[in-house]
Amino acid sequence: VLTDPVLPCGQILAEHLSVPSIFLLQQIPCGLEFEATQCPNPPSYVPRIFTEHTDRMNFFQRVKNLIFDIPCYFLCEFLFQPYAKLASEFLQRDVTVLDLLRKASIWLLRLDFVFQYPRPLMPNMVIIGGVNCAHRK
Repeated sequence: VLTDPVLPCGQILAEHLSVPSIFLLQQIPCGLEFEATQCPNPPSYVPRIFTEHTDRMNFFQRVKNLIFDIPCYFLCEFLFQPYAKLASEFLQRDVTVLDLLRKASIWLLRLDFVFQYPRPLMPNMVIIGGVNCAHRK
């Protein structure tokens, strides 16, 4: 199933049908893709969106970066709570959205390292689109 993980209904269906899923993603607003793929993403080193920091931050910039990251936990809980309830009812077992996202076969990421901070990628993550891809004839 080719689906967007921001609305995990496709992943719920893929789990129900026991078929592999492929995610096409630019970014989940609360950074849930980092947890699901187990990518390193420490707030003390990786700059957060809207902070305008680079990877070379002083102590106060790191603290600001951490403060910008705290609301993400609450945002994730608020945004994905209805889907976790829907998935638990539909699959008839207790499941979280993070459990569903961890079962993705391939993550197709629309990253552009010109606009976003470079980050480590896991083996099942493939970058598509953006400046970092070569044009072919």
